[in-house]
Amino acid sequence: MNKLIDIEVVYALPDRQQLISLPVPEGSSIETCINLSGITKHFSEIVASKAQVGIFSVPQKLSTIVKAGDRIEIYRPLIADPKEMRKIRAAKLAKNKV
Repeated sequence: MNKLIDIEVVYALPDRQQLISLPVPEGSSIETCINLSGITKHFSEIVASKAQVGIFSVPQKLSTIVKAGDRIEIYRPLIADPKEMRKIRAAKLAKNKV
């Protein structure tokens, strides 16, 4: 029998968030933990096999094996490209200076 370890799975929207603490079998991947957590029942937009994830703000692959105490963070997709947004702001500033 596999030893169980305690982990957390978190996801947040601007108006609500969910943190689920659960025991998982030692050697579980991030994707497995997301599925075991049941977080997709709270947020139907999460697709575990395609999620962008990290552990304590460090980006990880879904295949990464979790350790006891890890906090798996599921990231929302970016609405806009940050580089493109900086270009737009810079262009507005330049226009306003003229």
